[in-house]
Amino acid sequence: MNRRTFLHTSAAAGTLAALPFAVKTRAAEKSGRRFRTALVGCGWWGGNILGEAMASGACEIVGLCDVDARQFAAKVGQVAQGTGDQPRKYRDYRELLEKEKPEIVIVATPDHWHALPTIAAVKAGAHVYVEKPIAHTIAEGRAMVNAARAANRVVQVGTHRRTSPHTIQARELIRSGKAGEIGMIRCFVNTSGGGPEKPLPTMPVPPELDWDGWCGPAPLRPFNGTADHRGIHPRGFRQYLDYANGTLGDWGIHWFDQVLWITGEQAPRRVFAAGGRPVKGPPVLTPNEQTTDAPDHQAATFEFEKFTMTWESRQFAGHTGEKGDNAGANFYGTKGVFQVGWRGGWTFFPANPGEPVLHEAAKLNQPDGQNIRELWADFLEAIRTGRRPVSDIEAGHLSTNCSLLAVLSMKVGRSLNWNAAKETITGDPEANKLLRRAYRKGWEYPG
Repeated sequence: MNRRTFLHTSAAAGTLAALPFAVKTRAAEKSGRRFRTALVGCGWWGGNILGEAMASGACEIVGLCDVDARQFAAKVGQVAQGTGDQPRKYRDYRELLEKEKPEIVIVATPDHWHALPTIAAVKAGAHVYVEKPIAHTIAEGRAMVNAARAANRVVQVGTHRRTSPHTIQARELIRSGKAGEIGMIRCFVNTSGGGPEKPLPTMPVPPELDWDGWCGPAPLRPFNGTADHRGIHPRGFRQYLDYANGTLGDWGIHWFDQVLWITGEQAPRRVFAAGGRPVKGPPVLTPNEQTTDAPDHQAATFEFEKFTMTWESRQFAGHTGEKGDNAGANFYGTKGVFQVGWRGGWTFFPANPGEPVLHEAAKLNQPDGQNIRELWADFLEAIRTGRRPVSDIEAGHLSTNCSLLAVLSMKVGRSLNWNAAKETITGDPEANKLLRRAYRKGWEYPG
């Protein structure tokens, strides 16, 4: 049986007929209706989301917000070229919400700044597109879900792989039983280039940057910033645990989200994780210099009701000996192995050696191989119709929880029994305290 026959005899054919989302969106905007839209967090990735918002033809860009004034010039030019709009510039998202009264807010800040602007925006009446992971701690995520539901606003999470055509195909095929009963799933991302980490010196804060505002509710660390993104700002924050949760928080949520979406599961019952910095070396933090402090490798096991999921990541020893992408999720079933990758699409290896290996290439947008365009179209359709979006805030919360529980398990050095209904760790008061953290003076923890 060839790939064409395989697809057309599966449940995937029905899903594929519904694509692409973007064609529907552009056709729906003949009325000229545009949503007042603002961007909070004007860095590289925020620009990618902003580009798709403008390309949809459904958004009037009315405001840009960032604590680093250096970020504005490129975004103002991007908007001028894309729509001709003249957005006002703000350093404080609260002032933006009050003065511009946007209908849509994009939150593309570092992880520790996702919760407060999202909650403030939905309370102000805006729909929100927030980047993944949705929060830095589990209690923040729950507060975001509660706020979205109380305000009856659409909140879409940037887990754009839910709108990747090859991922949609893979989901339908796995759910239809083509791989048989799934007993184990392996999620991974492995990169090269690692080595001992040399501390970076503390640097003067650029005059255009409000560093106290950048740190916000998180701890105030000495500033550093480098052109190659090894420093905290810009773009290096993910490897500093005060502001993010390392590779697990960055990449892990994408693959955990796909596992939950494909299998229909909501949460693991038990989580254990281990990792460290044997290659990068111990973290350094002094007034004069610092390194990152996230692990350079991590392994985790998640026990679900019907299967076991594992995670592995490393920032060293990348090689080409492993089949497929350097990032993906392998579903091991009784009828074969389904590899769901990123740039490499999906591949099915049947257990029966007489059957052919099947493959579907990825259909991704640039830059950086993503499907924001399709996810943004789904977001707009959800706003218009009042339905839940494909990457709804509660789904993003559940996927983020997987990452955060594994980070938490590594911190306390033991397995965690997770009560998903109550969102507590059973029989472990010390670990439960880490489901939230104290905010810096001047900021109030949500919920």
